[in-house]
Amino acid sequence: MSNFKLDRTAFKPQTMAEAANHADFYRKLTWQERLAITAFLNSVAFRFDPNHPPRMNRSTFSVKSILPNG
Repeated sequence: MSNFKLDRTAFKPQTMAEAANHADFYRKLTWQERLAITAFLNSVAFRFDPNHPPRMNRSTFSVKSILPNG
């Protein structure tokens, strides 16, 4: 995944309502593009390299059966 760069020529004057309407922009993207954006934002929020995400600690979880015999 490449780094996202800010394109300063892409901005235009708009009202607050137009600026707050993010849904139309994201609806035009493919699900793969939206997934890539989500992965990038998660890497920023949790401070990890998007190309090498941390592994999940699977020792924290346990599996229990809901069946009476299981």
